[in-house]
Amino acid sequence: MKPEVVMIGLGYIGLPTAALIASNEVHVHGVDINPTVVETINQGKIHIVEPDLGDAVAGAVKKGFLKASTKAVEANNYLIVVPTPFKDKNEPDISFVEAATRGIIPLLKENDLYIIESTSPVGTTEKMAALIYEERPELKGKIHIAYCPERVLPGNVMHELVHNDRVIGGVDEASTNKALDFYANYVKGELHATNARTAEMCKLVENSSRDVQIAFANELSLICDKAGINVWELINLANKHPRVNILQPGCGVGGHCIAVDPYFLTADFPMESQIIGKAREINNYKSFWCAEKIKTAKLEFQLKHGRQPAIAIMGLAFKPNIDDLRESPAKYIAQKVLQDANDEDYYIVEPNIKDHKVFKLTDYQTAFAKADIVAYLVTHDEFKELPTTSDKLILDFCGVIVKR
Repeated sequence: MKPEVVMIGLGYIGLPTAALIASNEVHVHGVDINPTVVETINQGKIHIVEPDLGDAVAGAVKKGFLKASTKAVEANNYLIVVPTPFKDKNEPDISFVEAATRGIIPLLKENDLYIIESTSPVGTTEKMAALIYEERPELKGKIHIAYCPERVLPGNVMHELVHNDRVIGGVDEASTNKALDFYANYVKGELHATNARTAEMCKLVENSSRDVQIAFANELSLICDKAGINVWELINLANKHPRVNILQPGCGVGGHCIAVDPYFLTADFPMESQIIGKAREINNYKSFWCAEKIKTAKLEFQLKHGRQPAIAIMGLAFKPNIDDLRESPAKYIAQKVLQDANDEDYYIVEPNIKDHKVFKLTDYQTAFAKADIVAYLVTHDEFKELPTTSDKLILDFCGVIVKR
């Protein structure tokens, strides 16, 4: 049976979206360049950690509504959900979006709907429309092309895909309306119509705004450390003001959204994005600062005790309780600290993954028990079970202790 939807990209967003649509008894053909991912999904299993996703995929595959392949097939709706990495100098790379688009151009037919969900520079949807019409001029004005960014939080993706509002922008009014009708079948949140360029910018602005807010909190943590003030207490007190809502500091900013999307703006609008660019610098510097704090603690321990300390690096994911290490500041900090390793014992902890190709992982309880220095980089739930007082030196960069 010909699928109704082709989903190109079966990662952290593409697979949950495919599973959601297929759970509504709509035939979905998922496409991924990784044969292992394809095989895993066709077995009714998943290759990422996300609550409720496993059951959704297993059920959709078992009922025959979800199938994966390395090649696209003909359908009525095509969703592009592939990575948009960066070239040198933080310049966005839309080559994956272009490659995915080229792969379906021969399959397109009149009245089809083509949607980009991948985070993209402003104007990308129009560029892809031009590419399609260059190859298939007979389709100009006869297919529908739109952009609709995701707005989900890892760890709660399956719920938020359904209940969050969506911004949907087409290259023309007919495309916008066609895309609105498509998402209305699966989304209970409100659907907001606009044009493609505004929808693209909206995604970038949302995450850049959050990056700026986090940078303010991280900058406060640097100031408070020098001033001898507990930043967690300070923020709690400042937030008692009815119009103040300062976020919590951490060891940096990670993930494939907040840590990346601001560069789409600074690359295309360098003179106009001064605050956005500075926020990126602050959040990147916070990770470097944390690594230096750990190194300093190691040297001070050596001088005081006359031996090398055992150090536990607690967390590698970019946020609590997930397995996603993309752009993770914790992973950067671990790498930075290990660059200067001598004879110390290091215990690297990430409870949400079984193994890592670079780091030898240790159980969190074992790491805590053996360590002289414990550096909390991620507020995983497991870490909140550990003692708050001991003879160990605790470096709490993310509020594991103060948030109990």
